[in-house]
Amino acid sequence: MKFFIDTANLDEIKQAADMGVLDGVTTNPSLAAKESAPYKDLLKDICKIVPGPVSAEVLATDTKGMLTEAEDLVKIADNIVVKIPTTLEGLRAIKALTDKSIKTNATLVFSPMQALLVAKAGATYVSPFVGRLDDISYDGMELIEDIVGIYNNYTFETEVLVASIRNPVHVLEAARLGADVCTVPLKVFGQLIKHPLTDIGLDKFLSDYKKAGKN
Repeated sequence: MKFFIDTANLDEIKQAADMGVLDGVTTNPSLAAKESAPYKDLLKDICKIVPGPVSAEVLATDTKGMLTEAEDLVKIADNIVVKIPTTLEGLRAIKALTDKSIKTNATLVFSPMQALLVAKAGATYVSPFVGRLDDISYDGMELIEDIVGIYNNYTFETEVLVASIRNPVHVLEAARLGADVCTVPLKVFGQLIKHPLTDIGLDKFLSDYKKAGKN
């Protein structure tokens, strides 16, 4: 499984990169709005830190506008992936960009049928939002199971990128189901490595060493 970080904050990206497990970055307008620098400047800096895929989202809602923005975004760096909303207009944009060999990430996916259509259109990644489904009392991981199963049935090349992850359990279930990517906040990265028994064991090792009079 690949790990992306879901943020536009450069300090958080650097921290995740230093862990040695970061494969890419996902951003969106909401995340970019939290930062002081212009979005394109942020993307340039992010692409310098992370050589892997960096998803940059369009703001347009019509196909023509999406394509215009996409052409502009891919000029920023070779590792930019254009994030397109999963709408009818977005589906057309994904097909057009795929025909130009421009990588895309179909975002805001909440149903298996949406995932099936964007895969047929040639999306590089599909981003189902599990946390937001959990918020409305729907098991978000059931969606991941459905998408992975459908893609395996038809050998689609579109990678399943699990988004809106809220906790380590989401990551665990995504790994069990065979998802290709998880994009997580920095906080969840820290939670993945943390275990109380590890801390207790380390404290005991150090305590025993000190009791033995070692320096």
